[in-house]
Amino acid sequence: MNPRWTQRNPRLAWLAAVAIILLLDQTTKSYFSNALKLGERILVTDWFNFVHLLNTGAAFSLLADAGGWQRWFFIAVSVLVVGGVSVVCLAQQAEPLDRWMGAFVVGGGGGNLVDRIQTGAVVDFLDIHWRDIHWPAFNLADIFIVCAALTWCLASLKAPPRPPKHKNPKDLSS
Repeated sequence: MNPRWTQRNPRLAWLAAVAIILLLDQTTKSYFSNALKLGERILVTDWFNFVHLLNTGAAFSLLADAGGWQRWFFIAVSVLVVGGVSVVCLAQQAEPLDRWMGAFVVGGGGGNLVDRIQTGAVVDFLDIHWRDIHWPAFNLADIFIVCAALTWCLASLKAPPRPPKHKNPKDLSS
């Protein structure tokens, strides 16, 4: 049987996945940046809006009002994370789950990195709320990164393999 292309070319498959994730992220950010004025909201449901916001901080707008130095700090952190995860994922011995979740981290982190380099802020366009209580706005890159992190956490909870219960034939004779 012929192995799948992704199994024969794991590094190329990984690079393709990163490129697709990055393209999805940047395309959606570009669309909402052009379709909505900065600060504009479009009601989709009673609990979900499309918005156009810029976040100069990290998750939950952490350090958003820090005076500008945070742009370079977050760029440096992003380069370290995206670079480090890329090296691990492109290594020969990377496990398939680690490689695929790494693609989500690198694609999402790379998308937010592009925003920070281009404009100094990350474009957010998804707004979940209940009445007047709004979760901080986010984007596809954030979803990719969080899903990868949660998957890694859940995978780490998997029980370690147990030793086989059957006895070795040599042990039976003694």
